[in-house]
Amino acid sequence: MIPKYLSLMWAAIAPALGNHLWQSTVFAIMAGLLTLLLRKNHARARYWLWLAASVKFLIPFSLLVGIGSHLAWSRSSASGLYFAMEEVSQPFTQPSMSTISRAAPSAVSTSLIDLLPALLAVWLCGFVVVLFVWYARWRRTSAAMQDAVPLREGREVETLRRLEGVGGMQKGIEMLMSRASLEPGVFGIARPILVWPQGISERLEDAHLEAILAHELWHVRRHDNLAAAIHMVVESIFWFHPLVWWLGARLIEERERACDEEVLELGSERQVYAESILKVCEFCVGSPLACVSGVTGADLKKRIVDIMSERVACKLDFSRKLLLSAAGLVAIALPIVFGLLNATESRAQSMAENTAAITPVYQVTSLKPNNSATHMVGLLFTPDGFTATGITVQTLIREAYGVEDNEISGAPSWLNSRKYDIAARVDSPVADELRKLSEDQRRLVTQRMLQALLADRFKLTLHAETKDLPKYALVIAENGPKLQEAKPGDTYPNGLKGPNGLPVGPHMMLLQLGGRQLTGQGVPLALLAKHLSGQLGHTVLDQTGLTGNYDFTLRSRPDEGPLMMWKEPEAGQQGTDGTRLPAFSGPAIFTAIQEQLGLKLESQTGPVKILVIDDVETPSEN
Repeated sequence: MIPKYLSLMWAAIAPALGNHLWQSTVFAIMAGLLTLLLRKNHARARYWLWLAASVKFLIPFSLLVGIGSHLAWSRSSASGLYFAMEEVSQPFTQPSMSTISRAAPSAVSTSLIDLLPALLAVWLCGFVVVLFVWYARWRRTSAAMQDAVPLREGREVETLRRLEGVGGMQKGIEMLMSRASLEPGVFGIARPILVWPQGISERLEDAHLEAILAHELWHVRRHDNLAAAIHMVVESIFWFHPLVWWLGARLIEERERACDEEVLELGSERQVYAESILKVCEFCVGSPLACVSGVTGADLKKRIVDIMSERVACKLDFSRKLLLSAAGLVAIALPIVFGLLNATESRAQSMAENTAAITPVYQVTSLKPNNSATHMVGLLFTPDGFTATGITVQTLIREAYGVEDNEISGAPSWLNSRKYDIAARVDSPVADELRKLSEDQRRLVTQRMLQALLADRFKLTLHAETKDLPKYALVIAENGPKLQEAKPGDTYPNGLKGPNGLPVGPHMMLLQLGGRQLTGQGVPLALLAKHLSGQLGHTVLDQTGLTGNYDFTLRSRPDEGPLMMWKEPEAGQQGTDGTRLPAFSGPAIFTAIQEQLGLKLESQTGPVKILVIDDVETPSEN
């Protein structure tokens, strides 16, 4: 049981974590490109871009997608066959896992499951090491705070209060005198305290003192400690990602440069300000924590060069403001819009646990063996139910799971030999809802209902596996396709009748003339490939790259047998139109497809998902 749960946990975590990491990495790269565009503007604009890239590591896009899905869900009705929406939201390319989950093997290899404890242990060790380093540095800063005493008067306090008034700060910042050699810094987030090293004031003239205090006040006004603490959380969780540490260096660099720019704009002389920073560096050591904002952070040499240069940072013009606003809007709105557009998929995931309670079911009114000597076979689905004549259980499995005979393994011999007549119906409310669905939606619902019927009446249990099997690829031939693309509003010639005697409509294929002609009207090539899969007994994949709907007619020559017969028939076998068919050797369809449609079938061998039957029972009659 433990490996199973580890497999499920790993299967759920690994893709989500991988998606989050690459999305956050791309987001940070895009933020970096924007900072290059803003390299001549104020540092505070670049700082907020780097901070957004850091916070993105804590906010997965899936959260915004979930918000969009919730908004769409709250506006939509939960009544009706929302199960159909679940199926429509994802391609029906594999068996329904709700039916086969009891015996389905994990999609995650055993080796990866074995690695999971080791990976978790490595991450936890790194997480603890980072926290321990932060804690040790915090203890060092806290010890300096314990020995500090309040500073109530003096020119330091007077200068601080005057600068607070100039900056419009309503609440004064407490100032402490510390005997430690740490640089002047702002300690705390909710109630910031300015820690001032004892003895440094004698080394500073009034202009130097004012410049340093102005720098620290800007750290408070910008809430730099809070931003640094948030990034420390990011570094602790994603310590293994080198980009996270690089972002931390960029944040410190830009925040110090932003404060430098603000101090200079207040009127401080460049030379005096640079001298004040150098004097602090001579007397004090740097702050050990990024969340304790000082004055000597970042690359000191580069900062002094920037301070002494006459270059003036430009304010953001309208075009750059518009660009940043658009980038922020896209980053937030795009995932939400994606969630709105894919709300049905989100609903499907939340409803998966309750599938048994909400899936409409067939009420079987008649199920009995067909012992008739005739070979009549019929299967007709309507919104009210379905009727089957001379049908085998293997045919029902093919219909229910969208697979071919070669994709079914472990079937007992009677599965494709015993025939049954079945009549099933659905309740009137369900039938009314089914009529509201499109043809494709209704097909997906009926497939799921048929799966439930097989599990209930035939006690069918199965699981999915992947094996290398022969298959075909439908590709474009050398001379190009010879297909006529169907256009909206096309009409089709009279006289071509479907199975119910009505003219054949678009999106339909009809096999007639004893199996010697296949006519398609408004047919996507994926449907042709599926039809060929059933006739060949091997998977046929549409690899033409053609996405339209097409009209075509595929004929066999008069001297050949039925176009769609792939096994050599016995001489004199009766055809579908009542005629006697001659002996036929060779699959003429390969030549016909290439000559008449401009396509060809290429033989391949590759992984194919198959259904392995674990158990199936003969049903009781009723």
